[in-house]
Amino acid sequence: MEGAVLFIDKPLEWTSFDVVNKIRRALKQTLGIRKIKVGHAGTLDPLATGLVIVCTGKATRQISQFQDMEKEYHANIRLGATTPSFDLETEMDAIYPWEHITRPMAEQALTRFTGKMEQLPPQFSAKSVAGKRAYQLARAGKTVELKKQLIQIHRMEILSFDPPELTVEVVCSKGTYIRSLARDLGTALGSGAHLTALRRTRIGPYDVKEAISLENFSKKLKLL
Repeated sequence: MEGAVLFIDKPLEWTSFDVVNKIRRALKQTLGIRKIKVGHAGTLDPLATGLVIVCTGKATRQISQFQDMEKEYHANIRLGATTPSFDLETEMDAIYPWEHITRPMAEQALTRFTGKMEQLPPQFSAKSVAGKRAYQLARAGKTVELKKQLIQIHRMEILSFDPPELTVEVVCSKGTYIRSLARDLGTALGSGAHLTALRRTRIGPYDVKEAISLENFSKKLKLL
């Protein structure tokens, strides 16, 4: 109740709220706590894995502090095709040539995205529109008007290049949509692209190597 900061390695297909709810239930059931504040310090998409910081009790006051920290991601991008969601949530909607893309071209394109810029969030995002999430409207076939937001890309570099597959490391500010970055990179390369996997590896000074799985968290909790 005095507060704890938990570093969780979020599994694939779980939402950040699923993680919070799992931890809240575990605390209540295992420790006999009737009511406790639990919150996360930054949403991670269901199709992404990696570091989620969860705060309990009085430590929830630190959430905004963690949210403002820079983030690091490893992103797998497939060149030559786009999807409406910019990732694998939806089927491909267009095919593009990718054979002309070389590693030097990709490296040069990445430099265009370094620095501050305005980014348009994906239609399939958790942005709130008239009291509903944008992704709920998008799944219902409705197009919503989202506002661009100011973000900053501190660093982008190629980890592997095996076209049409590309893996990049991205260090960025809060609010950055890596899916949108993948889509824009495809356009910059005279092709299309979408995200096929995403892992958040760091938030500020905290590395995913310090994180534990939800399963291990539950086991450790029972030992208290």
